[in-house]
Amino acid sequence: MIALLLYRPVLKHLLTVEEIEQLFDADTAHILRLLLKTSDLYAKNTAVNTENFRHLLFSFAEDVRVILLMIADRLCMMRLGKQMVDEDERLRLSAEAGSLYAPLAHRLGLYAIKSELEDLVLKYTEPQQFEFIRHKLNETKRSRDAYIKEFITPVKEKLEKAGLRFDIKGRTKSIHSINNKLKKQKVEFEDIYDLFAIRIILDTPAEKERAECWYAYSILTDMYQPNPNRMRDWLSIPKSNGYESLHITVMGPQKKWVEVQIRTERMDEIAELGLAAHWKYKGVKSDGGGVDDFLSNVRAALELSKEGSQTDLIQDFNMNLYKDEIYVFTPKGELIKLPQGATVLDFAFSIHTGLGSRCASALVNDRNVPIKHELHSGDTVSILTAASQSPKQDWLNMVITSKARIKIKQALREEESKNVEFAKETLQRRFKNRRIEQDESVFMRYIKKRGFKTITDFYTEIAENRLDPNDVIDEYLELLRKENETPDYTEPRSAEGFVVSPPVADEKVSGENILFVGKNLKGLDYKLAKCCNPIWGDDIFGFVSTQGIRVHRRDCPNSGEMTRRFAHRIIEASWRKTGGEGYIVMLRVIGRDDIAIVTNITSVIGKESDVTLRSLDIDSAVGIFQGNFSVMVNNIATLNRLLRKIKDVKGVKSVDRLNTKKIE
Repeated sequence: MIALLLYRPVLKHLLTVEEIEQLFDADTAHILRLLLKTSDLYAKNTAVNTENFRHLLFSFAEDVRVILLMIADRLCMMRLGKQMVDEDERLRLSAEAGSLYAPLAHRLGLYAIKSELEDLVLKYTEPQQFEFIRHKLNETKRSRDAYIKEFITPVKEKLEKAGLRFDIKGRTKSIHSINNKLKKQKVEFEDIYDLFAIRIILDTPAEKERAECWYAYSILTDMYQPNPNRMRDWLSIPKSNGYESLHITVMGPQKKWVEVQIRTERMDEIAELGLAAHWKYKGVKSDGGGVDDFLSNVRAALELSKEGSQTDLIQDFNMNLYKDEIYVFTPKGELIKLPQGATVLDFAFSIHTGLGSRCASALVNDRNVPIKHELHSGDTVSILTAASQSPKQDWLNMVITSKARIKIKQALREEESKNVEFAKETLQRRFKNRRIEQDESVFMRYIKKRGFKTITDFYTEIAENRLDPNDVIDEYLELLRKENETPDYTEPRSAEGFVVSPPVADEKVSGENILFVGKNLKGLDYKLAKCCNPIWGDDIFGFVSTQGIRVHRRDCPNSGEMTRRFAHRIIEASWRKTGGEGYIVMLRVIGRDDIAIVTNITSVIGKESDVTLRSLDIDSAVGIFQGNFSVMVNNIATLNRLLRKIKDVKGVKSVDRLNTKKIE
């Protein structure tokens, strides 16, 4: 503080650093010299808005107290802006505060100072906009306070009933923040719903902090509907500057969205005062050594690059800002925050997914280590890669960060998807080589009969050579043969469904016989073929077998083979003019894997009075949804109408009636 008070007199040559050292002490003189050194750099460099300048500034500021004093000095100047400097100077100071000092305060976790600086910048650079928002906030204060009270009152009752000790209050957001919302959302002031936030501050011992925060969360979300897309969990993983809180948005009274922040008293003090408050809770000593430890850790948290030997001493610092966190270095000196117990793989994935996927080993403090090596604070880590390397299943046992686990699982799924696609193409090629058309509905029944829960599991067996494609085709043909020879329990019909025209003189069944389907005719046994499931309105033909007549669609996958080998058994068939009822159809739907897509499709089916959903089978892989829906319809017109409506469902890419063309 003494150095800050004497900084400007020294800058104006009213005092010298040597005189200050004689009047006070060497430490004060040291800080003053660094302030002057940094100030000289700052005056010469015009690129104050670049990240490179911030890095250079950190390198010159050998003592992080200089950064803290610079922020405090600039805040003081901004507060007294109109009294101390002219308009041009205010604009220059504001530009510097907005591009340099506010981000520095944010990096330190000094959110109260950061918000005040940003508001002052707006006040001097856009005075009309600042006054407009300030006037609007004052104008709506009464109604806003009334709403906050309406929201808070029942919450207080519930929290008190739960035995929690807490303080709850409403906080209007900063003018700068509101201005950003107006610009980003391109709306009027009245259309911004989150002008304020509710803050619940719990008085709880350290060992119960997270549990009671989540308890308060459960109470609140039982009362008000939460918006899952606007939840931010900084309890599980705090920000690198120490910020911890649980942010949620709920639907409050009058159907208005309200942001709620849940934190403890310790977390709130850190949020307002930054990392300085965090070290208070870590037990900073009263002597100079404790302060030095604090300053060293703050500097290390700020350091983003190594430029010169000055930064080499950082690796000697204890980087454990929190008990459950470590800080490690990249080869370029960038600091990476990781949970305690993190490995080389965690580090690699935190840098880049590609680096993690190709990680083969690492140099930790110039020593070669395997990918499962556990890292410690202050380690310098250089990742070694191999082009042939790729994520393995056992990598999941080597990482602890959620990012690494997610990326590894994603890579494994993508690899599985490639293998499945290759297996699928291989099987289709074998079908084609043997000149066999594949019936999707029969094939799905074959897969289920083999005991596979999903199509992916089935193709994975082929991809991993545990299932031979030729054996699959043989078993499929055997199932198809049995189904064509056995009664169809889902499509029971009697001879009453056909009318046969009088036979020709030799009484042979020929292609000129016409069967009319749809009216009673006793004495004739027939069934609708299960391989193609014809429905009323389809173009059909009859096929005479030892078990009676089977009615097939003209586009049945087996029609070509039957025509080529058994043309003498084929008879013409047609539907009676009166409609049918109760025909089973299998539909295949492909679309974007979304939690709502199945609900939306079944809703469409349920709204059709003449359609019944019989069963469904769902599978998904790498963001793609595939569903097989078995429905009962009365005729082809009903089916076509249903296909069009399913195609219109959001997220649906295509819908097929199996063995027919896609409805695009």
